[in-house]
Amino acid sequence: MNIRFLLIYLLICLIDSFAFSQNTKDSSVVKIHSPKKASILSACVPGLGQAYNKKYWKIPLIYAGIAAFTYFAIDNNKEYLMFKQAYKYRTDTSSATIDQFVNILSTQDLLDEKNRWRKYRDMCIIGGFAFYILNIIDANVDANLFNYEINEDLSIKVEPLINCYTTIYKARGIKFIFTF
Repeated sequence: MNIRFLLIYLLICLIDSFAFSQNTKDSSVVKIHSPKKASILSACVPGLGQAYNKKYWKIPLIYAGIAAFTYFAIDNNKEYLMFKQAYKYRTDTSSATIDQFVNILSTQDLLDEKNRWRKYRDMCIIGGFAFYILNIIDANVDANLFNYEINEDLSIKVEPLINCYTTIYKARGIKFIFTF
């Protein structure tokens, strides 16, 4: 009888705890915006971190920047390959290969042009990678500042300032009062 009474008591307590438990979700708790998730999303697909941060206006700018660096890197590479081929034709021993700059540029000028276009191509590639890294950093910073509250009462007040330290010395200036 005692075991039966004990089982019934435990069953009632168990049902009571599940049936009348309070909702533990607090409506005042703000969901934390993850900077790590924004960075990973932006690293996988450029602009996805900005979409996660709800900064949709930045996505076209990111793709325009990446497209510009890619376009100029490809264009500079074409010029580099053209001058590289011309320099190669000019310096080989075969008289059958004639470059397109025969009476226009000297051998040293071809070498200088080849190096110049290679430098431009490399700078565009480095700039593209820097732009990609900047995209990830931007997503991380935006995610960190996502829940940051900005007070609407941001103001600056400018007043003239006259300080009389002694009867001889008077300081004049401008006083800035910041309210935030």
